[in-house]
Amino acid sequence: MKILGINSSPRRKHSRTLKLVEAVLDGAQQYGAETELVDICALDIRYCLGCQVCYAEGKCVREDDLPDLLDTMARADGIVLGSPVYMYGVTAQLKAVIDRMADAVYCQILTGKYGCAVATAGSSGEKDVLRYMNRVLNELGAVTVGEVGVTLDVNPAALAAAIEDAVTLGQTLADAIRTRRRYPDQEQMLAEHRERIRQFIEANKELLAHAYEWWVERGWI
Repeated sequence: MKILGINSSPRRKHSRTLKLVEAVLDGAQQYGAETELVDICALDIRYCLGCQVCYAEGKCVREDDLPDLLDTMARADGIVLGSPVYMYGVTAQLKAVIDRMADAVYCQILTGKYGCAVATAGSSGEKDVLRYMNRVLNELGAVTVGEVGVTLDVNPAALAAAIEDAVTLGQTLADAIRTRRRYPDQEQMLAEHRERIRQFIEANKELLAHAYEWWVERGWI
């Protein structure tokens, strides 16, 4: 099994969020997973133009590192998203990636995969950011297995406990992938989400030509 960790902190090697992402990957390795870490702040990811070309052609007019990142995500069995809290949201670097994923959402590129999220905050906001990142994974078709967040400015020592929790989260993620663990509540939500997407694609097959072809090739339509 392959698990991909994505760190979106611009602090790079000094990032406390990075420590949590690495801890999740460490836990997953203990359960036999092959892991990979991607620092998206080291990539060339440009802003979405809202041109909708990706809907029709399956590729973006921007020529940067996003296609390679999406291919890496699609090859993984599990995805870990990590972000510090910036103004009650994810970092601009991660948001730029997410905004470019419209076609990926329509194609449900993470169908059958699992994911989780980790976040660090100065004073507050980590719960909302964790919820958002896991929702993004759901939107892409993945089942999420949990989250770890920590507020550090008041108690920097809390990071050590969060790292331990992140190791456990990684073990949970790897075990869920290995056993194909069921999450009935999410499965129902994801099924309803896929049905809405299917209806939208069929109603807009010319605009969403690439997504329509993708669904037909996989027997989803």
